[in-house]
Amino acid sequence: MGHAENGELYHDKMIGMLERLWGDGWLSPGGPDEVRRLLDGMDLQGKSILDIGCGAGGIDVLLAQEFNARYVCGIDVEDTVLANARARAEKAGCADKIGVVKVVPGPLPFPPGTFDIVFSKDSIVHIPDKHTLMRDVFRVLKPGGWFVASDWLIGHDNEPSQQMKDYIASEGLDFGMASPGKYKDALEKAGFRNVTVTSRNAWYRERARQELETLSGPLYAEAVAALGQDFVDHNITIWQNMIPVLDSGEHCPTHLRGFKPKS
Repeated sequence: MGHAENGELYHDKMIGMLERLWGDGWLSPGGPDEVRRLLDGMDLQGKSILDIGCGAGGIDVLLAQEFNARYVCGIDVEDTVLANARARAEKAGCADKIGVVKVVPGPLPFPPGTFDIVFSKDSIVHIPDKHTLMRDVFRVLKPGGWFVASDWLIGHDNEPSQQMKDYIASEGLDFGMASPGKYKDALEKAGFRNVTVTSRNAWYRERARQELETLSGPLYAEAVAALGQDFVDHNITIWQNMIPVLDSGEHCPTHLRGFKPKS
């Protein structure tokens, strides 16, 4: 989603851009509604939650306030998003239920059996080795706990098409995309049961078109004034590159779940 600034992919301009599309504190598509859909049927009341890639904190506030989680620990790798997340938790009056921590890529810095739920929204795409990550997620979950995530997947295990390469190149992000089969294998080999992999491609195919229309039309002048024309135009190009690979099914946003057995 554009160019790094000061070594950060999600700098203030990028956050400003994505929040204009998805709402304050939201750096991934669908805002609160998509998180509600992702967590459908899960009871988070009184639970401790790890949010991998917490971004600007909108999700953590939702988990604490609406879902009544006992405690949410958000982790991310960049200072700007974490500063945003801290300020958002403070402003929402739930800083006592939300802690955000800077981590380095690698093993999760928590003891075994720390969390009831490990959650992630469109962040694991930045972590290339899904098998190692799922073993680590399994480790930090309590027995009887759940991994619940959405992520950006590629529809196959082959060489990406030229269209897909163009899209990933225009994003400028460190995408480590894997297929639904690879995620399922990683979850099952880690020990998860009741694994589900649910495509959200049909939903996002439509939503991405709306986002592009909004960005090119009603939002354009205000976004250019705030963020600069080059930056906004570059993001429009990203969306234009993304829609063909959504249409072909090669880019498939997906919901993932797995249960850690009690014994």
